[in-house]
Amino acid sequence: MKLINCNELKIGDMRSAYGNALVELGAVNKHIVCVGADTTDSLKTKKFGDKFPERFFNIGIAEANLVSIAAGLAIAGKIAFASTYAAFLPGRCLDQIRNAICYPNLDVKLVVSHAGLTVGPDGASHQQIEDIATMRTIPNMKVLAPSDSVSAFKIIKNIVDIPGPFYIRLARPSSEILYDNDDSEFKIGKGNILQDGSDVTIIGCGLMVYKALKTAKILKEKFNISCRIIDSYSIKPLDADLVIKAGRETGAIITVEEHNIIGGLGGAVAEVCSESYPCYIKRLGVRDTFGESARDSELDVLLEYYGLTEKEIEQAVLSILDRFKK
Repeated sequence: MKLINCNELKIGDMRSAYGNALVELGAVNKHIVCVGADTTDSLKTKKFGDKFPERFFNIGIAEANLVSIAAGLAIAGKIAFASTYAAFLPGRCLDQIRNAICYPNLDVKLVVSHAGLTVGPDGASHQQIEDIATMRTIPNMKVLAPSDSVSAFKIIKNIVDIPGPFYIRLARPSSEILYDNDDSEFKIGKGNILQDGSDVTIIGCGLMVYKALKTAKILKEKFNISCRIIDSYSIKPLDADLVIKAGRETGAIITVEEHNIIGGLGGAVAEVCSESYPCYIKRLGVRDTFGESARDSELDVLLEYYGLTEKEIEQAVLSILDRFKK
């Protein structure tokens, strides 16, 4: 695995990466179909529809039907990708996801965008901050959260060959590209160590991985603190061995996610450590409250309000080291 040089970071779009991956996959696998819920332009799945119209179904604003139709296509032998905004899936169709997809263990890939707080101006009703918790409690469902456009592209291409349900969580904003396109691997059930360190471990997912990397650089320059950074793109199954190893070797773990701290990545990490290697864990995320509206130009203000900037991560690291490592 190879990371892009931090001084040469470029910007990428996870949604475009998803659309591009679908087109590439569709060209070589005639069993792939795509179902959308009137968000096909925004999710970039229209690219697939333009190329393969006979395998593309825009069923309108009817999310329960979206899931049920995808299930039916999977029963007919298709690999069904079903996509809309995270505010609507899983929220409006949990029953169908549980009983029509996960219970029979069908080959349906649920790919959502606009997850977390960074939906910004759409406000609390569209800021999905409980979906990871919901999805990871359903048997047979796997939950993944890419951190950039490269990981999104490669994860979509990986899951097509793995039977069964997946929930893939994409962000709305364009974001920094962290990974080298040729060298990087994203195995299901694994995490990536982006930077080694010995003082504390920061485990992130989604857009928070870049913020963790930036914080680690600041802490090294200001205080000579060595942070291990893990991209936990696979939340279920979680890379338990990597988490336990980090707890054992660094003594403390901070999780950071654009999600409620209840039941999300932090909860998954805490569950693993409590059973296998108890250590101090600090969960950074939304603290069991709803989001608020903010213009796109004010997203950093919104993230700061909820404690999800480099400043808050830095303070958490310093607090842990001051409290537990004297």
